[in-house]
Amino acid sequence: MAAIATLGSHCALQVLKGARDEGLRSVLVCERARESLYRRFAFIDEIIPVESFSEILADGAAAAALESSGAVLVPHGTLVAQMSKADVESIRAPVFGNRHILEWESDRAMKERLMREAGLPTPPAVAGPAEISGMTIAKRHGAAGGKGYFVSSSPAEYEKKRARLVADGVIGEGEELYLQEYIPGVLAYLQYFYSPLSGTLEFFGVDSRHESDIDGLARIPADAQVSSSLTPSFTVIANSAMVLRESLLPRVYEMGESFVEASARLVRPGMNGPFCIEGVYDDEARFTAFEFSARIVAGTNIYMGGSPYTALVYDEPMSMGRRIAREVRLAESSSRLDDVTT
Repeated sequence: MAAIATLGSHCALQVLKGARDEGLRSVLVCERARESLYRRFAFIDEIIPVESFSEILADGAAAAALESSGAVLVPHGTLVAQMSKADVESIRAPVFGNRHILEWESDRAMKERLMREAGLPTPPAVAGPAEISGMTIAKRHGAAGGKGYFVSSSPAEYEKKRARLVADGVIGEGEELYLQEYIPGVLAYLQYFYSPLSGTLEFFGVDSRHESDIDGLARIPADAQVSSSLTPSFTVIANSAMVLRESLLPRVYEMGESFVEASARLVRPGMNGPFCIEGVYDDEARFTAFEFSARIVAGTNIYMGGSPYTALVYDEPMSMGRRIAREVRLAESSSRLDDVTT
């Protein structure tokens, strides 16, 4: 029987608990510095200790151990943040979902192309610092978790804030940043699962994120904000559950289905498994998508016992981690494991 493996960070506990709930073995690739944390949980059957996650790559010290475990590797944000396209392609173990689409998440130009191919309304990109004429957000490439993001309204403000973050070591001296018009509104991160086995899309939940130190700045008086020399960033610290107005759900499903269809056209075999469309609702309840994540997101951790939306589909607690494990189990039992892995 197949096992489920993942890297020890981000949402590993949810993924491996989901494997146990579905009767599958669970395998954790764990940096030794965090091993004591994961030893606390009895549902983790096997731990492969490493000094660095790069040891699972083709020529790495842990590659053979991962491969011999017979596990399907579930990717999450740490893999995207720490590994290049070539790194991900070199992993010999089967990867759940579509490993090729992770590059599209990491590259801002490719990401924007896929969202537009899906017909998602997106904020206009800003060509460069000299073109900033209104509120603009600067973002790093890849899965940075909001670290190093900042907002500016003019070229001079941009250069000042960038220089401060470079001096603090938050971003690199020559690091390229992606500029995008900042859209105010209610942030919402829409969580989905697409099953190639059944050809169906499931809406799993929605969350909001608590970001430091932009959230903390909003809690102090306006005059103190103006006088502060702080360059607030958007590092994600935690997530909170949300429930959307029911009238918004038709559009939620439409966007998810359009994204799945566009992914199948641009990067075969498409967007299989979990993904997230990330954006903001304006005062007319219109959604603008500024990001997507082509794998499980940490916001699903708040629904380890299921969400208000999974309760409408399943008569049992269903986390995203368990849903992944169920897809693997069903695929294996029907000799279709190749349809859910790459």
